[in-house]
Amino acid sequence: MGRLKASYNWLTKTKLGFFTVVVVFFWVKTYLTYITKFNLGVVGPMQKFLLLINPLPTAMLLIGIGLFFKGRKSYWIMVIIDFLLSLWLFSNILYYREFSDFLSTSIIKTSGSTSDNLGKSIAGITKGTDFLVFLDVVIIVLLIAFKVFKIDVRRLKLKISLLIEGLAVVLIGTNLTMAQKDRPGLLTRTFDNNYIVKYLGLNSFAVYDGVKTAQSNAIMAKANHSDLKTVQSYIKKNYIAPNPEYYGVAKNKNVLVIHLESFQQFLIDYKWHGKEVTPNLNKLYHANDTISFDNFFNQVGQGKTSDAEMMLENSIFGLQSGSAMSSYGTSNTFESAPAILGQQAGYTSAVMHGGAGSFWNRDNAYKSFGYDYFMPLSYYQNKKGYYLGYGIKDKLFFDQSIKYIEHLPQPFYLKMITVTNHYPYDLDKKNQSIDKTDTGDKTVDGYVQTAHYLDEAIGELMSYLKKSGLEKNTLIMLYGDHYGISGNHHKASAQLLNKDSFNNFDNLQFQRVPLMFHMPGLKGGINHTYGGEIDVRPTLFNLLGINDQNMIQFGHSLLAKNAPQIVAQRNGDFITPKHSKVEGSYYYTKSGKRVTHPSKKVKAQLASISNTVTTELSLSDRVITGNLLRFYKPNGFKYVKRKNYSYKKTDSLKRLKKAEKKSKNSVWYQNGKKSTQSDFKTDAPELKK
Repeated sequence: MGRLKASYNWLTKTKLGFFTVVVVFFWVKTYLTYITKFNLGVVGPMQKFLLLINPLPTAMLLIGIGLFFKGRKSYWIMVIIDFLLSLWLFSNILYYREFSDFLSTSIIKTSGSTSDNLGKSIAGITKGTDFLVFLDVVIIVLLIAFKVFKIDVRRLKLKISLLIEGLAVVLIGTNLTMAQKDRPGLLTRTFDNNYIVKYLGLNSFAVYDGVKTAQSNAIMAKANHSDLKTVQSYIKKNYIAPNPEYYGVAKNKNVLVIHLESFQQFLIDYKWHGKEVTPNLNKLYHANDTISFDNFFNQVGQGKTSDAEMMLENSIFGLQSGSAMSSYGTSNTFESAPAILGQQAGYTSAVMHGGAGSFWNRDNAYKSFGYDYFMPLSYYQNKKGYYLGYGIKDKLFFDQSIKYIEHLPQPFYLKMITVTNHYPYDLDKKNQSIDKTDTGDKTVDGYVQTAHYLDEAIGELMSYLKKSGLEKNTLIMLYGDHYGISGNHHKASAQLLNKDSFNNFDNLQFQRVPLMFHMPGLKGGINHTYGGEIDVRPTLFNLLGINDQNMIQFGHSLLAKNAPQIVAQRNGDFITPKHSKVEGSYYYTKSGKRVTHPSKKVKAQLASISNTVTTELSLSDRVITGNLLRFYKPNGFKYVKRKNYSYKKTDSLKRLKKAEKKSKNSVWYQNGKKSTQSDFKTDAPELKK
């Protein structure tokens, strides 16, 4: 009994005792958060042990700062540090729930470019239990207030404070050594932030990411022409020629790219309560004049939609951390599709988007890409009830876009970005025309409703293209940018797919998104080639007859007869027709069974594929972080000068009118200088009188 009392007195009446309570509370809650709020894929006793201990060293190091002060200040500094660490933990819980990743320096720096509707998104993903991470802080503050903790005003001996900080550093070093032994190359060849967190902890990840970001900035400053030669050599060695059968079949045709927000492949032909969720897209997908890919995967990282656009326009991967378009879109030199098509084939290029122009830094990045026109929310009427989530509802967006489409000089390269099928998948009742699913997961159940609405909008746009005559002279490309249902919804995903279970392998396969090319007279069919968003531009250029042999790109035409069919994921995982890699484990792609006893030949094949994936991701990162394309001067391509572009509405429309008058080949001119607006029919309830 005496020992217990002595221990109690030490904990409540000494500064070291208070420090111990704060650290232990933080340690325990962080570990509980790891196992209840994150899906870290912990396997084996070593990973489990490191997950348990890794919150302790950094907690000791950071909270221990308070030990160097005296009096009440010492106690409150420890409480404030505990609160800030808890806030960091809380923020990552929310971010991880939506994006299956952790907050990075780049994401925080560019949060202003993605803050539209942020409050609603946060409210939609926050759970009451998330606030338990602050419970220990509240308890400690109350115990101080009610004087359970007695303030020890004496300054702790400096050597004791230094000893504790030194012990923390030793523990961090020991943790790192054990982690490196279990996973060699953890800090040098890891493309998945989950690995850093489960081995070293969330606080260490923040330091690692900050150092990595600083190194990236230094790389750009030091990069030179020789760095580009390494990239060029690899690309030249691995170049895959396009398919001659399809080369130039869409030469000089308009290109209409329809960006299907958060749209996954499983929605094609999917029925809910006997009703097709996407009847219009299903019809397009199976049409004889549509090339559809059923093994096409999104390859985005933290940049999500912006990563998809980076790959679409440049055939360069997004970054491991943050958004390349947000961080580098303003400053870097690019060799992008709109600039190439404009310079080589006389295309007019434009993006239409019913959302904020600053989102993902589009208003700056598109200038670097060479887009002639960008028409964001400021170009559209935004009456009450028009805007939902991240932009104007898709039907209203398409309806209001006609007055711009019909004035574009032909041929044009036009990207239209839809937004209604975006998390949190809310749709006002008057626009609902299919029931929600009943998995019980609020994040998931509205998904079919917004997807169905998007499909209806696509149907209305396709009807307009046919009636106005545009369809005859247009190659229509539709693609899904990234997943709609993240990897944190295994139970609901299993129910949607009518599966007994849903694991990380299933989630990797769940990253399939649609890719379709539709044009009257095109030799279509469902193509089973494995590929990803990095391959979109080479495939498009194959159809348009654009020579890409001397371009810096990491993708290949999916129509090529010898396409490599290695689909890299941003975290280093991959999918091929035979094998898939998920969090360090290998599976047979067709059966989903784990590869347990591979032969030497199979081991060598898997190692070779893994090396290809990491090499391409690394080289792509070097192109972006080193801004290497500033050193590249290919024949027939001129650097894009951002100062030549203005997306101010009055300037753009004036410029468009002048260009149209010069070309005299817009849809408006072809229609006898009459608008085709009446050819667009919509059942949008917002427009009913």
